[in-house]
Amino acid sequence: MSVAEQASTVVMGHVAGTDPAMLRSYMESGLGGFILMGANIPATEGELQSLTTALTVDPELPPLIAVDQEGGIVSRLHGDDYPASSSLKHLPVAETTSAFTARGSLVGRAGITVNFGTVADVTADPGTFIYGRALGTDPASAADRVSAATTAQEQFVASTLKHFPGHGAAPGDSHHVIPSTTMGLDQWRETEAVPFAAGIDAGASLLMYGHLAYTAVDASPASLSAKWHEIAREELGFDGVAVTDDLGMLLSSGDPAYADPVANGVSAIAAGNDLVLMIAGSDASTAGAMAAGIATAVEKGTLPAERLEEAATRVVALRLELAAAAAPWAVCDDCTPAG
Repeated sequence: MSVAEQASTVVMGHVAGTDPAMLRSYMESGLGGFILMGANIPATEGELQSLTTALTVDPELPPLIAVDQEGGIVSRLHGDDYPASSSLKHLPVAETTSAFTARGSLVGRAGITVNFGTVADVTADPGTFIYGRALGTDPASAADRVSAATTAQEQFVASTLKHFPGHGAAPGDSHHVIPSTTMGLDQWRETEAVPFAAGIDAGASLLMYGHLAYTAVDASPASLSAKWHEIAREELGFDGVAVTDDLGMLLSSGDPAYADPVANGVSAIAAGNDLVLMIAGSDASTAGAMAAGIATAVEKGTLPAERLEEAATRVVALRLELAAAAAPWAVCDDCTPAG
């Protein structure tokens, strides 16, 4: 791959709409992935399958097609009536396995290959915005359910743990601010880290970095922190694709340090992310501009060429792995859903 091609493959873009021709045209620039949001989901599963097929310009190297299908509070797809975190945290672990087996099947059947669906954050405080989405109220119970959800989904899709290093310790909604905590590494290892470690051990393909500042570790948000990427790789043994949470959330924080989306994308790759995600505040040109900015940074020497090559290699490896593992799905109109 050329530098420009590498830069494109580490960007996951988004535009609204359900027109397969328009979305295919958008993906012809060579982006490595596309995230489906609510405005991309048509009325029927057959239409959704046609849409995801259209996103694949090169069948030998299909893009990563992602969705946030946690179930419950965060749910994009029709037909996901399976138990979600709000109830699973109080039920036996086997219920998490059943729910995420069904959920992973639903996602995979639609032609979606990546689910940003496993919330590994842990909190016992029902007043926090992440409480209803967390799979456990203490590290051990969260770890058991995160592990179960990961194992269940990886049969069908590449599953993702989020929001590393853990939203529970950092109060505030990262869609609007950059939540922070003074928690140190020793306490983190005993608490917030536990569910992430369990999900990594269970084989999660991706790890999503949150816009969370653990100031005792690094003043920067984890999504832009080389230190947190080092911890995930060296301490927790994560060897999959590191992906940012939506970089548009940094724009929404109002912090002038993060007002330039292209600069944010370059900083994210430099910090150790392999895939940058941009949704909020973006348009049809944003992902391409981010890819061009990443390539320019390499050409100017402000982003090491080997860092981009490492990121692109991980993303392409996952794309090829998912292409090789893809199983044919057929919609059964007269089947009775499993109860």
